[in-house]
Amino acid sequence: MRRKNMTTLHLRKSSGRSPLRLAFLLIPLALFCFALSPMAQGVSPAPDGGYAGGNTAGNINLPEQNIVSSTPFQPGAATHETRADPEAALRFPNANEIAPEIELVSSAPPTRSSFMANWDNVTGATGYLLDVSTSSTFSSYVEGYHDLDVGNVTGRVVTGLNSDTTYYYRVCPYTATVLGSYSEGMSDTTVPTTGLIIHATFDSSITGNPNAAAIEAMINRAISIYESLFSDPVTIQIRFRYATTAPNGTPLPAGRISQSNFVLYMIPWNTAVNALRADAKTSNDNLANASLPGSALSANIIAASANARAVGGTTYPPAMFANGTVGPGGPYDGIVTLNSAVPYQFTRPPSANNYDAQRSTEHEIDEVMGLGSRLGHTGTDLRPQDVFSWSSPGVRNLTSSGTRYFSINSGSINIVNFNQTPPRDFGDWLSTACPQAHAYVQNAFGCRGQSSDVTATSPEGVNLDVIGYDLVRTPIVTTNAATNVASFSATLNGSVNPNGLTTTIHFQYGTTTSYGSTTANQTFTGNTTRNVAANISGSSASTTYHFRIEATNSAGTRFGSDRTFTALSATGAPVVTTNPATNVAISSATPNGSLDPHGLTTTVYFQYGTTTSYGHSTPMQSQTGNTFRNISANISGLSASTVYHFRIVATNSGGTRVGSDRTFTTL
Repeated sequence: MRRKNMTTLHLRKSSGRSPLRLAFLLIPLALFCFALSPMAQGVSPAPDGGYAGGNTAGNINLPEQNIVSSTPFQPGAATHETRADPEAALRFPNANEIAPEIELVSSAPPTRSSFMANWDNVTGATGYLLDVSTSSTFSSYVEGYHDLDVGNVTGRVVTGLNSDTTYYYRVCPYTATVLGSYSEGMSDTTVPTTGLIIHATFDSSITGNPNAAAIEAMINRAISIYESLFSDPVTIQIRFRYATTAPNGTPLPAGRISQSNFVLYMIPWNTAVNALRADAKTSNDNLANASLPGSALSANIIAASANARAVGGTTYPPAMFANGTVGPGGPYDGIVTLNSAVPYQFTRPPSANNYDAQRSTEHEIDEVMGLGSRLGHTGTDLRPQDVFSWSSPGVRNLTSSGTRYFSINSGSINIVNFNQTPPRDFGDWLSTACPQAHAYVQNAFGCRGQSSDVTATSPEGVNLDVIGYDLVRTPIVTTNAATNVASFSATLNGSVNPNGLTTTIHFQYGTTTSYGSTTANQTFTGNTTRNVAANISGSSASTTYHFRIEATNSAGTRFGSDRTFTALSATGAPVVTTNPATNVAISSATPNGSLDPHGLTTTVYFQYGTTTSYGHSTPMQSQTGNTFRNISANISGLSASTVYHFRIVATNSGGTRVGSDRTFTTL
């Protein structure tokens, strides 16, 4: 057995905000979101929620039943499904005909309430027993995790845990006749930060599957994204399934891709809108609230149970049972089912013939959290998403006719178009043919071989933010490629969005991922993404360095991904770049470039002319050293209104290098 390195996770605590007590109709509704063929016939529009898959797949809305009940806690049901095109190259066989390959378990970060237990395979073992404890001596056990038979897998997501807590686990292999001994203890730590918790429960269709570890790891990766994005002190209860049947045991029609069932509550308009206004915490919220109408657009808002709690509602509990029915005591906010007969891949990147399981999972989590439109419903009450539907600046569109798009500033900026093509889901984004340039999670249909995630700036992230979830205001950072890499120096690059808070940024760098050195701090404010750069010196020639951006504000610290660069050798051929010309006039201009002489005496000049044969050269300049410097030259005697080509040329004893061709046009 191998000892797993300790990893840190975060869990949430109460934010301390006073709960908004919402006293009115407590009517949970079940909405079923599945994965349909645009070729299906005789189907009338209905509600949103499902995820369409396929190069030529879309959503079909099936007739809704009993969406609203006049009696508290009398559930209604609506159905929405998505199928692949019957003509698709890959057909979805019956699950009994599939002999799936076991996928390798890729890493799954801990969340605020779970971690991934991994262990090595023991030759000959037919299964494993799992112990989980908060004690390194296993003097006590986490409820449900003592001698838990997890089957013949090499990983299991442990759920229902406390935040900021170190857990220890061990496994015992067994065969039909022999029980082995327990492994040494391994450990992991749940995430300590406060915020949203998605508590996953895994159905036996997952835990009993040969790919259980890979499926659970994929789901945990999806959950970790949402928990890192949203700070709401609420717990969303979701049951996950991987099956060819619906939660009630009804067989899924051939080609159905994914499905989500979830609980809805009817909330009076004024109560819901006042809750949104009171919950404003981000710049997105402030913009969106300014666009809220002065008078009610519908009598009620139909909100998902998780969404209602996110805006402070304390009277909207989970109400769904494992079979998809709704009523008092139901433990789940929703149920997410991935069709096990679909060619899903649980690791990334997905191959050209497979669907990305994580993207489908995130699509259905979005639905459980509250995304979706009332279009297709038999009633007139809006979903929260509908309040932000526009056809043009200042003009709302609450119909399935004409252009309809998501905007949070009264339609002035079109964030993404809603799908308006029946029978696909009206609550999803308008989708282009595969492969998609913007393969958003919430697209009306997905494509094989493409993957995507919900982010703070994706349409899904912004939409969840303005319907009541609170995006974490920690800075958003990206590590970009290093530039001006020389023998003993380089420029480290990245980008940062301070998320409205004063933010301190620097780069970590060193010869390992432990880094060891940092650049000077820089300070940024605002809500826009801007580039960040820092020069470093004193590096060693011909050495590979790791670096990443680090940004901190009052909401927390974020790190960019690790990148590397390799310093140049101590001496060698010059390194050059042709930069844009400046001071372009009627008969003169200044060509520009950059040069690293690379430790040798170097001559540098520009070639220029009306073709790429050039024909003219600027006077030679001599440069020495091992750092990049700007090079420029003034040229005159040019013809007016003429396009000129130019490039930088440098030569030393190590060789000659030329920059790329650029052009300018005289006035």
